Amino acid sequence: MSQLIVYHYAKCGTCRKAIKWLEEHHHELKLIPIVEEPPTAEELTKWIELSGLELKKWFNTSGEVYKSMALKDKLPAMSREEQIKLLASNGKLIKRPVVTDGQKVTVGFREHEYEMIWA
Repeated sequence: MSQLIVYHYAKCGTCRKAIKWLEEHHHELKLIPIVEEPPTAEELTKWIELSGLELKKWFNTSGEVYKSMALKDKLPAMSREEQIKLLASNGKLIKRPVVTDGQKVTVGFREHEYEMIWA
């Protein structure tokens, strides 16, 4: 099958489940640590569009950084560009894992979605 780029966090159980699922479905994976090497604003802009998801779905709303920065209250006042730059500035703000083949992209792990997109 195709090679997929997976932005992940090694201590994240959801990321481990997603990687295991993708390996079981015979994908070759290029694993990139999202905290050490977060995607650029340009990459995120492209992927957000490809995903068809609202920008707010890309934020790791259960994460400590999101909560400590009080982003729930701040994001609505920020422009789309500011929000994307913020995501690119800290990998812990991005919902994970992010999986892409350059044409399609998923964020988070929902097995039924993976079945439709990556199976």
